[in-house]
Amino acid sequence: MFIRTDDKITTSQAAVFLTNTVLGAGILTMPRSITQAVKTPDTWLTILLGGAVILPVILLMVKLCQQFPGETVFQFAGRIVGKLPGGLLCLLLVIYFVVIAGFEIRSLAEVTLFFLLEGTPIWAVVIPFIWVGTYLVCGGINSIARVYQVVLPITILVLLVSYAVSLRLFNINYLRPVLGDGLMPVFRGLKSSILVYSGCEVVLTLVAFMQFPRQAVKAMLGGIAIPLVLYLLTIIMVVGGLSIDCVITSSWPTIDLIRSFEVTGFFVERLEFPLMVVWLMQMFCNFCSFFFQASLGISQVFKISIRPVIFGLVPVLFLITMMPKSLHDLFSLGNAIGLAGAVLFFLLPVPLLLVWLLRTKGLKQHV
Repeated sequence: MFIRTDDKITTSQAAVFLTNTVLGAGILTMPRSITQAVKTPDTWLTILLGGAVILPVILLMVKLCQQFPGETVFQFAGRIVGKLPGGLLCLLLVIYFVVIAGFEIRSLAEVTLFFLLEGTPIWAVVIPFIWVGTYLVCGGINSIARVYQVVLPITILVLLVSYAVSLRLFNINYLRPVLGDGLMPVFRGLKSSILVYSGCEVVLTLVAFMQFPRQAVKAMLGGIAIPLVLYLLTIIMVVGGLSIDCVITSSWPTIDLIRSFEVTGFFVERLEFPLMVVWLMQMFCNFCSFFFQASLGISQVFKISIRPVIFGLVPVLFLITMMPKSLHDLFSLGNAIGLAGAVLFFLLPVPLLLVWLLRTKGLKQHV
């Protein structure tokens, strides 16, 4: 079975696909990583600044993809910069997707072991999730998008309910003073804030699968706006509920916030359990997105059937998942992935678009 882009998704499915790809383990650790970089209450400004940097890059990706209807970056990159350079760029993107897929499934396993199944061998958690993900990815992008449409509303509902109940701990003074140390701390945290948007690169393939590619700008900007709002809300609620000092020293600050209170008389008194269950589903969706993108890339670059590629990646993903020896190693891998994603943001769409514009302009002048 060769992957073609006739397995179409709607505009709303494309938006949800991007949202579920970006929302992953980052929301559980993001308050700590950004607060450690900023070291002031202005962490929420850093999130806004990161979003302001990401939005035009996504717009650039969409405009590039719209020049090649029905083709993914794995197909049109070689037409722009040549077969060999284009193939190398695409292989870099595939490696990035494979590594981040392994990172997400390992993060999922760590959260499961730390809060739910303490003492369980980590491989016993990893293997079932990889195989279920393999089954979903084999169904194609339409099947994946339909699952995402079910998971995302539940995720947002549970997250918003958890934050609403945690308002009892919220202290506005933990977010003051605004810009007390000037703008430099905000810019200092920009790198960390951009890292939480890792996964936006899927835009380079999503547009090809859309039923109405002309609506891609609306779909992709809408798809990234949801994580932006949720990240902003998370950083405000976590820092406002725990204080900067507590957030910096916490491994999973978002969960620690929800664990710090009980809702007496509510149908679920401890909200961290529904939040963790829902977020495990979210991280699984995140994993499936990158698994599909990696499989798609190998299939299209080497022009081979995707089914063997999917099953061939299973042991590779397992090995990458088991590589980090500790939680510290996992967080270090996450930072490295984020940096690689930031480089790929600008290494792929910007040069490809510039080269394509120059070649197009040159052809028109020649004619």
